[in-house]
Amino acid sequence: MLLCIDSGNTNIVFAVYDDQDSIRGQWRSSTHSERTADEFGVWLSQLMSAANITAADITACIIASVVPATMFSLKSLCRDYFGCDPLVIGEDGVELGLDVLVDRPNDVGADRLVNAVSAHQLYGGPLVIVDFGTATTFDVIDGDGNYVGGVIAPGVNLSLEALHMAAAQLPRVGIQRTDRVTGKSTVEAMQSGIYWGYVGLIEGLVKRLSDEHSSKDNGLTVIATGGLARLFSEATDCIGYSDPDLTLRGLLAIYRKNS
Repeated sequence: MLLCIDSGNTNIVFAVYDDQDSIRGQWRSSTHSERTADEFGVWLSQLMSAANITAADITACIIASVVPATMFSLKSLCRDYFGCDPLVIGEDGVELGLDVLVDRPNDVGADRLVNAVSAHQLYGGPLVIVDFGTATTFDVIDGDGNYVGGVIAPGVNLSLEALHMAAAQLPRVGIQRTDRVTGKSTVEAMQSGIYWGYVGLIEGLVKRLSDEHSSKDNGLTVIATGGLARLFSEATDCIGYSDPDLTLRGLLAIYRKNS
C-alpha cells in the first residue's frame, strides 16, 4: 500500500491507497512544525489500525509539502514507522511529466504541481485549477499538461480572520452562503461580503485568465479543489468540476509514474 502525505499551511492530509488504487483511509491533522515523527507515528498508527491497516502494509510513501519545517518529521515518520524512504515532490529524480513554464520554476508550490498532474490526467486541458486553501490559488495548465502560471489571492478563512483582527467591532464569523447579498446584521453583512465577494473574485479572475489563454475553439475547463470547493462551486457556473481529492490522486499518479 502507498501512504500519500499532503502537507499544507493549515492541515496535513494522510491517505492510504491499495494496489488497485482504491483509497483505504484518509486522515487530517493540523499543521504544527514542532510536531515530531513519533507524535505523527502514534497518532497515525491508531487511526490506521481502526481502518484495519498495519504499518507492515505500507510499502511506499510520497510527500508533497509547502511547509519546509515539517519535512524532517514527515521523512522520519516514513522511515522509522513504515520502513520507506519517501519520494518527495521537488527533489531531484522525481519525475512529474510536465514542464513548469514560469520564470522561477523552483518557487512553484509542490501542491500546485501535483494538482496540475492530477487535473490534466483526469480532465485534459487547457484548464484552470482553483484551490481553496490557506491561500486561494488559480493555476493555468495548457493543453499538453504543462504548468503555465497562476494567481495567488488571500484564502477565505484568512480574510475572515484578518477582518476580525483589524476591526474592533467586527466579530469572528464562519463562512457560509447567504440567501441574499444585502446583509441585515453585522454578521450577515460579513458573511455576504466574504462569500459573494469571493464568488466575484473567482468569476472575474477566471474570465481574465480565459481571455489570456483560451483559444478560439478551446476554452478553459475550471476545476475547484480544497476544503471549500463544493461551497463555492454551487454558486457559480464558471466552475466545471469540484474535486476535493485532486491532490491525493496527483500524488498517486506521480508515484505510479516514478515506480
